[in-house]
Parts: sequence; structure tokens; C-alpha cells
Amino acid sequence: MRVALVQINSELGNFKKNSSKIIEYSLRAKSLFADIVVFPEASLFGYTPKDMLEFDFFVKNQTRFLNKIANSIPKDLLVVFGAFVSSTNGKPYKNVAVMLQNGKKISYVDKTLLPTEDVFDEQRYIQPGRLKNNFFEYKGKKILITICEDIWAWSNQIHTTYTENPLLNLKKQNGKVDLILNLSASPYHVGKFNLRLKNVKNTATYFNSPMVYVNMVGAQDELIFDGQSFAVDQKGKIVLRSLAFDEDLNIFDMKKNAGELRLQDNAFNELRKAVVLGIKDFCLKNNFSRVHLGLSGGIDSALVACLAVDALGPENVNCFYLPGPYSSKLSYSLAKKISENINVKLDVIDINKDYEFFKKRVNNFFSLKKFSTVHENIQSRLRALYLNAFSNITNSLLLNTTNKTEFATGYGTLYGDLCGGLSPLGDLTKTQIRSLCALYNKDLELIPRKIISRAPSAELKPNQTDEKSLMSYDKLDKLVSDIVVKNKIHKSPNDIWFVDKLLKSEFKRWQSPPILRVSPRAFGKGRRWPISVGTTLGK
Repeated sequence: MRVALVQINSELGNFKKNSSKIIEYSLRAKSLFADIVVFPEASLFGYTPKDMLEFDFFVKNQTRFLNKIANSIPKDLLVVFGAFVSSTNGKPYKNVAVMLQNGKKISYVDKTLLPTEDVFDEQRYIQPGRLKNNFFEYKGKKILITICEDIWAWSNQIHTTYTENPLLNLKKQNGKVDLILNLSASPYHVGKFNLRLKNVKNTATYFNSPMVYVNMVGAQDELIFDGQSFAVDQKGKIVLRSLAFDEDLNIFDMKKNAGELRLQDNAFNELRKAVVLGIKDFCLKNNFSRVHLGLSGGIDSALVACLAVDALGPENVNCFYLPGPYSSKLSYSLAKKISENINVKLDVIDINKDYEFFKKRVNNFFSLKKFSTVHENIQSRLRALYLNAFSNITNSLLLNTTNKTEFATGYGTLYGDLCGGLSPLGDLTKTQIRSLCALYNKDLELIPRKIISRAPSAELKPNQTDEKSLMSYDKLDKLVSDIVVKNKIHKSPNDIWFVDKLLKSEFKRWQSPPILRVSPRAFGKGRRWPISVGTTLGK
């Protein structure tokens, strides 16, 4: 038997586009002599639908395209893909794998384990199924279908929230299984593939059966889906692996126990590709053809500019240098140099006269005598005024350039440098940013070395540097990793200082742009902290 693994980039709610892809790839799979073609979880609907499932209209509209697919696929081919369908009791919908054969009745099997952690909240909308109903026979083979989370309840899974593994009773009840399929919409974060592989190995070896894992690709809001579909033999050895961050069709030949092992990237190029796809799909799926940003001569904005060019091409990226009273000549020369290196237009908008005007008015109205944070924020918000004006004029998406460490400590101006339509670096530490810059400079000095080596500064007051205002980025990045990502607090002086900053700045993060998620715990929808908290580590 030949099984086609097809990872597609589904667009949430675009049933016409998604169904066309399912039909197109099914025809291609048949031309390659596939017996079964498997698509990702929710590949017809898109993922995650969230409160879209509170409106019957969307699910009912999807049903029309189920019939279209059924009438368009080739004969003698089993097509398996993910969708949401109405439930007969309890919660209104089920997350299902649809099984279609030309001219035959549509059938479904249901997802059993419904994730409620991090960015997921499926129990709010979905009625769980029972895995014992997910067996079927096709061409003499007994096949078990699982959907994403169904295989994540093994006792040695570090982050499991389940008290029972529904797979454990199936072997005794159903005997030998010839093939296991898993349809997934598993978002990317650094190290995620190894976690998936661990669960697939556990499942395959438990049933002594080869297993196929088909994952979604593409980006939806803050989530990035990396694809990297794969198949293992009954001993858990990888025998097929698909592309990362791109659509792909790959054939698993069960008789030969083999498939194509696509070339894989190193860790930092994988991370770069993730962010590039996040920018590209956010723009595509929200009808933006252009992006722009403030290019300061610093490392963060330099990296965002490079990523934007990779995502959309230099002709669709505009950069602005907005000097103020404390901007250095070096900053302009570095901003100019990188814009030339990546072939993007750089416009200069001097804010000095605007700043002097507003500084005088604010000082007079509020009787201010000394320079303070007020005056720093005026500069930042004036820059944001021009950058947002460009959005209004050109329908270009403003890219935020704040990194995760700055978001964590609240080191940014609300309605100033924290503004934007999307934050590509908001889940990246300074250490990761430096590594990605080094990747861009692997073959030539695309990002001037001085940008990477100079002390980061907001340049909002004399002799200002980030590390003078905060602490060294090496220490900060460790605190972000321990406290934000791993939830580990040691109550050291640095921990107490950091948590105080973290708690007091939550209101800023609630008003910040969507942040592309590349770590196990990002700021955004998956981290549900209150704004008003009456405690710190020091109390």
C-alpha cells in the first residue's frame, strides 16, 4: 500500500481555496499510484477557528465543500482530511477526520483528547470522541486514525495534562494494527519536532505498527505551522520526512517501508524560516502586500528588515530613519548601509522640530522643569505617528521591532516603539537575534558588524544604553528562559527585580501587536496573565 502525506497551507474559513487544494493534491497523489492520501487536521476549515465555531454559518458552509470534494476525487483512492462537523449532543461540534471515496458515503472519526493549555481551548467548543471507534479496514489493512493530541498522553510526556492514555486499551481490544495515521495541526516552536517524534515513536512501538504523521504548514495569526510530516516503521525509525515550512507531497511505500527523506535545515535556519513564513502569511491572509518599519541602526530593526525582505522581497519593504535630538551620526550611517545591502528604500524623517514644539507645549502646560521619561516618550510617539501615517496612506503593515526581553521588562513606549501590526521578534531573545544576524552574515557582511557589536540603545536621552537601564542581556535572556518560558523562579535579587518588572508591565503586553510564536511559551494568547496583581516576589 502507498500512502501520500500531503501537508497544505490552509487558510482559515476559505473553504473554496482549501477544498481546491485537497482535490488538486488528491489527483497528484493518484498519479503517483497512492492508495490513501492523508491531509492535516482541520485542513478544510483551517486552524484554529476559536469563536468562529460559535456561529453555525461557518460549519454549515463548509459542508457544501465536503460534497464537492467527494465528487471530484479519483476512483480507488481513500482521501482523509480534517474538518469540523456538527455534533448530535453536548457541545456543538466535533473535530474529525473525514474519510472520502468517490461515489461512497462520507464517514468520520472523531478526535478524543482536546487540548486546553497554552494557545488551545478546544474543550470550549468540541465534543470529544472515543478512539475505539477510529478503526477501519481498507484494502485488507486494519488502520487506526488518530488526530493530533490523541497521541500526546504517554506517561513520559513532560507536559502532558492527561490522567489517562486512551491508546492503552486499544491493542487488547482490537488486536494487530497494520497502519496508524495521525492528522495534526501542531504549531511550531524551537524543539517541537523532537517532542512529536517521541510521541509517534511511543505509539508506533506500542502497536508494533508503522505510523504516518501529517502536519499542517503555514501561519495563522501568531501561530506558525512547520509541516515536517514524517513516517516511522514499527520500531519508531524515521523512514520519511517532508519539507519544513512549505507545502509538500511525499509517498510512504509500506511494502518497501520507505519514502523520501527531504533535506533538513540547521536549528537557526529553521528558526529564520519560521519567522519569514509568519510574516509572509500574516500579510497574505490579511491582504497586505507591503510592510514598513523604523530602521534605527540597531540590531533588532536590522534583523526585522532582513526577515521582511526574505518574506516579501525588497520592492515591498520600506524603511524609515527618524532621527531625534539624541540620535548619533553612527546610527544613520549604519541604517543607510544595511538598507543599501538589502536593497530597500530608506526615507529620513527628522523629528527634531516636532519634538521641540511638543516639548515646549508639554513643559508649559504641566509646568515641567526637568527632562524625564515624559520627554523620552514624546520622541518615541512622534516616530510612531509618522510610521502609522504611512500605514494609512499606503495600506502598508507596520512591523514592530521589539524583542522578547524588552516585552518582558516593559522596556518600551506604549503607542510609541511598541506599536505595529505584527511583532516578528517578540518571542526572540537577544541571544537568538544575534545568532540569526550571524546566519545572515555567513557568506557576506549583510548586516554591518558594528550593528551587532555596538551597545543597544533607544537613543532617547544622553549616553543611554539598554543594559545600563536594565542589566546585561545575557542575564536577562536567562531570566526570560527560566521565568517566562519554564515558570522557574529562584528568588534571587535578579529574579525579584525581573518579576517586578514583568508584573508591572502586563498592561503594555495586552496592547501590543500579535507576536509570532517560536518558543514553548510566548507572550500573547497562550499566556493568560492578569493585569492587576497585588503581589511581587519581594513582598
